[in-house]
Amino acid sequence: MKLNLTKPICFFDLETTGISITADRIVEIAILKVHPNGKEESTRWLVNPEMPIPKEVTAIHGITDADVADAPIFKELAKEIHAIIKDSDLGGFNSNRFDIPLLAEEMLRADIDFDMKNRVSVDVQTIFHKMEQRTLGAAYKFYCNETLEGAHTAEADTKATYQVLKAQIAKYDELENDTKFLAEFSSRKKFADFAGFISYNKQNEECFAFGKHKGELVTDVLDSEPGYFGWLLNADFPLYTKKVLTAIKLRAFNNKI
Repeated sequence: MKLNLTKPICFFDLETTGISITADRIVEIAILKVHPNGKEESTRWLVNPEMPIPKEVTAIHGITDADVADAPIFKELAKEIHAIIKDSDLGGFNSNRFDIPLLAEEMLRADIDFDMKNRVSVDVQTIFHKMEQRTLGAAYKFYCNETLEGAHTAEADTKATYQVLKAQIAKYDELENDTKFLAEFSSRKKFADFAGFISYNKQNEECFAFGKHKGELVTDVLDSEPGYFGWLLNADFPLYTKKVLTAIKLRAFNNKI
């Protein structure tokens, strides 16, 4: 089956030093770029995370400190990676909740502006969980009738994710072969940031999704409690969340002028 695309889509997978979006770093990234004409381009990089890889994490993906000792740091790869994905929608397995937020953090740390304004994201894991409630290995076996060799390597997981999505579209009549439909279907609650700290209400207004101001409008809180904004910027929140908060505050300021 060929995906019905109006623009390229980049399926990607990250192997990292851990599961913290703010504290952990990428050690491997693989991208499979699929063009509307069906052309496929696959690229993989090892990345020096500039921090030790915990032994328990190495036990999962098999990448050691020695493997990445001579690899470039992410900042050295950022422009090349951004050039590949900047014109594309994004796809992955659990990508909406982890891979995209962490990639955004790495891009922002490398001084490259990253957002999802002109693209959509298709999370194959969400589609799978809504339909079958399994893991990537099980999904690959279920949809493609093959055993996933090399699980927890970014390249193998990326290729498997792409194959699973095509098989999902072929299997379920209710799934449209359209990236915008798939992005909406694979999304969960709508958030303004990647990490889920700022959500939208029914009026499409930004609200805090955590803490003492949960459910309150961001603009109202920042207006009534100016010091809260400073606390948020200095606290351990993702850079992208801070970027969104700053944009909301600037927009509110401009509306008052």
